Amino acid sequence: MAMTVFRWIIGVFAILMATGAVGSLAVNIASDSSPWLERARRFRRWLWLACLLWFNVEVWGRVIWTIFHW
Repeated sequence: MAMTVFRWIIGVFAILMATGAVGSLAVNIASDSSPWLERARRFRRWLWLACLLWFNVEVWGRVIWTIFHW
């Protein structure tokens, strides 16, 4: 149950960050404004962080689960 909630939270956060990155990149391309490019990069970094957090929690959670139930 807890992992399902965690997956949904990370999934929604990742979708919001990806939407922000793509939207900021589109505004940057349309207006050639460098602050929008920096914002797109920041969203991309947060997206990458969310994906790495999800992966680590999945892997290490399974490792801990296996060790605990050995």
